[in-house]
Parts: sequence; C-alpha cells; structure tokens
Amino acid sequence: MTAETVTTARETGRVDFAKAAPKAFKALISLDAAAREGLDPALVELVQIRSSQLNNCAYCLHMHTTDAHEAGESNERIVLAGVWEEAGKAGFYTEKEQAALALTEAVTLLPGGVPDAVYERAARHFEERELAQLIALIFTINSWNRIAVTTRKVPGQD
Repeated sequence: MTAETVTTARETGRVDFAKAAPKAFKALISLDAAAREGLDPALVELVQIRSSQLNNCAYCLHMHTTDAHEAGESNERIVLAGVWEEAGKAGFYTEKEQAALALTEAVTLLPGGVPDAVYERAARHFEERELAQLIALIFTINSWNRIAVTTRKVPGQD
C-alpha cells in the first residue's frame, strides 16, 4: 500500500476514533481480548464475520476474513457464513457453531430481544462461562462494527 492509497480520517470527514478517544479504544481492545478467552479461535472468527456481514461493516469483514484465512479456516466456511443455516444442513458447520451463529444474529439484530429458543440452543452447546464469553464477543464485535461504519474505516487500510 502506498501513501497515495491510504484514506485518512480527514479525507473521509470522520473522526479517527483511536486517536480521538484513546481510553475508550484501549478499553474496547481489552474487552475484546477478555471476550475471546477460552473460545475456539475458528468460532471467534466465524462470529465476527457473521456480525460484520449483518452490520454491513466492510472494514471488519475484510479484517476477520483475512484473520480466518491466516488461522487456517477454509475458504468455503468463510464464504458460506452468510448462509450458515443452509450450509449447516450440508455439514459445513457443527451444531455448536450453528448455535453460536444463531445467537450472533439474534444479539446483533435484536428483533425484539433474543428468542428463548435461540438462547437455549446456545446454552445446550456452551458451558455457562463459555456462553458468557460468547455473548461478550458478540457485543464486542458489534461495537467494533459500529465504530468502523460510523467513522467510515476503509477495508484493508491500517
């Protein structure tokens, strides 16, 4: 990437969140790290990919698909995350991953709350501590998505 291709906060007309609110940015980084503890790294990336798709966050989607590839995740599973229910029926995702993705959608979209069936499905596959970590991961990626979309972060830059 050359200096000419980097889009700055000034060029987008939006704030550089990390520079303008460094304490909040660092706190969110700490929360993100804490949320990931004890969770399968592949599951973490799938959750972050799905949330980023739902929130139309190209910046985070680019970051997490790249991270998933680097972590050894298959291209098929990454590409099919947007249609995980149908792909799950074909065996691309485990029951546990499907439960996590269903919870991700419910928490991200909040269609009148998280349905009991979705929560109970996740609770069957995750121990209490792990479920709490998953919930924290979901609201953390939603925060990152909202920051990146609001500030017009450009995919593949910085």
